[in-house]
Amino acid sequence: MSVVTCERVVREFGDHAAVNDVSLQVREGEIFGLIGPNGAGKTTLLNCIEGLDSPTSGSIRVLGRHPITDRRELTFLTGVQLQSASLLPRITVAEAMRLFSALYPDPAPWEDLLTTLGIAAKRESRGDRLSGGERQRVFIALALLHRPEVVFLDELTTALDPQARLAMWDVIQGIRDRGTTVVLTTHYMEEAEHLCDRVGILDHGRLIALDSVPALVDDHAGDATLHVTLTRPAPTELDLERLDTVTAAQPDGKHLTVQGSGDFIQDVLSELTARDLHVADLKTASPGLEDVFLNLTGRAMRVEETA
Repeated sequence: MSVVTCERVVREFGDHAAVNDVSLQVREGEIFGLIGPNGAGKTTLLNCIEGLDSPTSGSIRVLGRHPITDRRELTFLTGVQLQSASLLPRITVAEAMRLFSALYPDPAPWEDLLTTLGIAAKRESRGDRLSGGERQRVFIALALLHRPEVVFLDELTTALDPQARLAMWDVIQGIRDRGTTVVLTTHYMEEAEHLCDRVGILDHGRLIALDSVPALVDDHAGDATLHVTLTRPAPTELDLERLDTVTAAQPDGKHLTVQGSGDFIQDVLSELTARDLHVADLKTASPGLEDVFLNLTGRAMRVEETA
């Protein structure tokens, strides 16, 4: 069963198409990820799906309903955790739960939600005294109060430290395990690899790939990746792609990201030595979504994020 259906969705802002001809479906009971660099159109598309924005053209259905004309009905069927949200600074967690529970005819027991999310001990804490991870868990609890069939999570872990991010992954998996479909956006490739049953990769507003993570890696990631840090920036004329064993190379100052097959690592190191370029650090990695993005677009995700 399809929970979300987008057909040729376009969202334009003046002459700029933030979302450009996107079609996709989200299946019931899965964790579906919209991934891509900052500015790829993930939040814009999610806003249209949530009914917070209107597409310029195309159609969207959520649980068979129109996100805007059926917004009142969908309010009770979907949960939303926005990229940027806040509570009144002096309100306690318990007060927020009681307040929002009063908006729904049959809310879930909020004490149980806090326990499930690991923040029961913070029920009397004020919102401005919580850590970033604790605040995110409160917002998830608020999004789940009315027992939604699908929950939308926008860049949920962006401001969290690595330990809090890992803990949040367990929370998201727990939401899906209890029967709720999860749609999330992220620009962390390892997060998508760990959590998502299927992912749609957005780049400059276009959906450039959609499948399960293993299928995307098998079809597009190529072979192993070499990450090199040099002692000085690589010269602009460095052309590693002329080597027969190299399929893609992305220089970025002192950093090189290279993909290839066979003896490509030895070939690259030999070329760097011939150019009197010294290696300060070297890492190899099995192919993943970062490599999928590199092969599909010709550039590394990290370059996009820091642009």
